[in-house]
Amino acid sequence: MIKLDKIYTRGGDHGQTSLGDGSRVKKHIPRVSTYGDVDEANAAIGLARLHTQGDADAMLERIQNDLFDLGADLCVPEGEGKKSTQSLRVSAHHVERLEKEIDRLNETLPPLTSFILPGGTPASSYLHLARTIVRRAERAATALAEDETINPQAIMYLNRLSDHLFVLVRHLNDNGAQDVLWTPGANR
Repeated sequence: MIKLDKIYTRGGDHGQTSLGDGSRVKKHIPRVSTYGDVDEANAAIGLARLHTQGDADAMLERIQNDLFDLGADLCVPEGEGKKSTQSLRVSAHHVERLEKEIDRLNETLPPLTSFILPGGTPASSYLHLARTIVRRAERAATALAEDETINPQAIMYLNRLSDHLFVLVRHLNDNGAQDVLWTPGANR
């Protein structure tokens, strides 16, 4: 269990932070930026949860916990050290749960006949924002994976999560009835 009794440490005052393995790095390196994007997505989901309840809220709560797990995964570089081998890692189980929830939610949705614009209900609007932040985190993770070894399940989770949030948006938009459809060339 984590115990935080002091919130500020002054350790980052000169542009550095500690990774989960204890190594000190610059705050702007790709690894830190990637898990920062994951944290930002989590915050956007927290805003959406102000407008959700029931099963949708329970899914989002699980996802928020997964995103903390994902942040923990990304903040400890993979390797041979004790911290790396004992680190919390996102697994195929996390991805499979998202897929099952996507399939279940999608069963009640009509097929799309147009792209949809971000909007609809307040919860859906915030989840559109979260979805785009998740896509940014996914782009950051794939870029990081070109230079460093990261858990491949982390990228899969982010990819599936953006799909999950899209389907959940439509579900929360009265099963698509409140989707805001894109009208190509509407303002010509």
